[in-house]
Amino acid sequence: MLYAFGFEKVGIVLGDIYFVDPNPYKGQEGAEHGVRVELRVFGRPPLNGSIYSAQPIEVERPIWRADLLESVAGQPGSCDRTHYHPTFSGWDPTARRFVRDLSKDPLGWLGTRLADLEGILAEAGFPADTAAPGDAAELRGAAPEIVEVTGRLLERIRDGKAGTRPADAPASDEAPPGSDTKQILVRSGWL
Repeated sequence: MLYAFGFEKVGIVLGDIYFVDPNPYKGQEGAEHGVRVELRVFGRPPLNGSIYSAQPIEVERPIWRADLLESVAGQPGSCDRTHYHPTFSGWDPTARRFVRDLSKDPLGWLGTRLADLEGILAEAGFPADTAAPGDAAELRGAAPEIVEVTGRLLERIRDGKAGTRPADAPASDEAPPGSDTKQILVRSGWL
């Protein structure tokens, strides 16, 4: 499931995610699932028809990401993999950053961060004009709704209704004999 909150030049996208990485972070082996929240640059290209045509919308490069993840095999609500990425290198996030307040109260932390667009842009190394003048106020006003949607999606994941292993995924997380383990990646979700 994908949710999008678009403002003038930036927006928030969030969705459920499930993945198994054969080259996990040390101490974080095994599948993980949860909600990924990203601040992205949004674009509004010219109309492709009349003034009444549907508006093309571009969800462009990532600026910042919060991953409210848990190990699949762990206790629901453990927040044992919850982290964020303050910066990106192109489309790839930099290393995971773990913060005690984020793991202790992910939704509270998320709401506080989303209320500070200027701080997120500065930490990510983006100029302030990446966002339109009114985007910070719009995001601050929408932050409670974004947090609410994130909380509902986390509940669906913990109930096994979202963030699940894809039905067509390999039966095992192990690479078949003779294969390149870097090729094995099971991932589902929009983000």
